[in-house]
Amino acid sequence: MEDYLKTKGRIFDIQRYSIHDGNGIRTIVFLKGCVLRCRWCCNPESQKYEIETMKVQGEDKVIGRDVTVEEVMETVEKDRTYYRRTGGGLTLSGGESLCQPEFATALLRAASESGISTALESMGCANYQVIEGILPYLDQYLLDIKHMNPAKHKEFTGRSNELMLENAMRIAQSGMTELSIRVPVIPGFNDTPQEIRDIAEYTRKLGNVKRLHLLPYHRLGQDKYEGLKRPYLMGDVEPPANEKMEMLLEIASQASQVECQIGG
Repeated sequence: MEDYLKTKGRIFDIQRYSIHDGNGIRTIVFLKGCVLRCRWCCNPESQKYEIETMKVQGEDKVIGRDVTVEEVMETVEKDRTYYRRTGGGLTLSGGESLCQPEFATALLRAASESGISTALESMGCANYQVIEGILPYLDQYLLDIKHMNPAKHKEFTGRSNELMLENAMRIAQSGMTELSIRVPVIPGFNDTPQEIRDIAEYTRKLGNVKRLHLLPYHRLGQDKYEGLKRPYLMGDVEPPANEKMEMLLEIASQASQVECQIGG
């Protein structure tokens, strides 16, 4: 057996039969650990690498388990028929998968070498050498760009955005993977026409971008904060109205000159 199949990593969930986060029907593997602390994060249980306990419907649930690439692939392989029919495959998400570079690379390699399409949902917040090591095994890069202003990005996520924007340019220039830009649309953070236009114009500048997704803010992760005994920092902020999302979509389409959609 190949040694890399024994590579260990820490995950907190595997979701089968997903129609989001990549083409077709996907199996999404959620990795523990993240370098950002976005106020609106809907997976707060992903942020810490440590194994945690979270209250879920009144019961204690252990969040996080250590697995090998081989163990994960046993689950991924179960739905190979669906991948083949729909153009789907494996998606790595989190957290930020690049926080576990050896495991993420080995998992993508295992899927790629067994003929399963691969995708990565990521902020690109890592040394570019890490990303460069993953690209040969990656069919789709779903790259978050949250804001163009470094100070505002840091205020709302805990980290500035220069490295991520630089990596976005290098990923695009590599031409090694299908690149999609994903923008979480967060009221009070980046939901003005100018802020969306700025991101869309940068997307156009990148070149080699397949599409741009606008992902409307939602409150679906709010109960998890209570379960982790942590405050929900978004307060009573409401999701953006459909009309506003449609208006921002039109701006994004015109400014980026790529295929744009809401959700995905």
